[in-house]
Amino acid sequence: MTTAATRSPEQRVRELGLAIPEDVAPAAHYELVTVHGGLLYLSGQLPRVDGRVAVTGCVGGGVSLEQAREGARWCRLRAMAVLRQALGSLDRVERVLKLQVFVHSDPAFTRHSDVADAASDLLVELFGSAGRAARTAIGAAQLPQGASVELDLIVASTAAVPSSKEPSHHAIHR
Repeated sequence: MTTAATRSPEQRVRELGLAIPEDVAPAAHYELVTVHGGLLYLSGQLPRVDGRVAVTGCVGGGVSLEQAREGARWCRLRAMAVLRQALGSLDRVERVLKLQVFVHSDPAFTRHSDVADAASDLLVELFGSAGRAARTAIGAAQLPQGASVELDLIVASTAAVPSSKEPSHHAIHR
């Protein structure tokens, strides 16, 4: 019998009913992910849904903690899409090394870590202890396109990036 500890990240995605986007592309002249020496450096992901930033505004000043957490959930799904595009499967993730979460927040707002928890929780659900990353949660005066939250990741993979999975928006450095 398969236990939670032995199920693959892709199996967990299906079990949790997660809808990982398939159309993630850079919004300008940058790379979604740069791969070097087995490490994947993901660009910042905004909470985009259907081509628009779904959660905008200042957390603690019009945007609630729960709305910001929902934005962090959308960001992490987009990050999973970038990983899947780069590696061909989330099963090729060896370890999540670093998670940074940026929160557009009111100066009085101090619960940045609570927003970041919404992203961290899924990483552990999908990757088990390999998803428990070093983390930084940062308050920001403003984020691109008025987003309430943005996150980026550094991930290790022992698998080579498949040549058929190297679209032009990935920078591959070996």
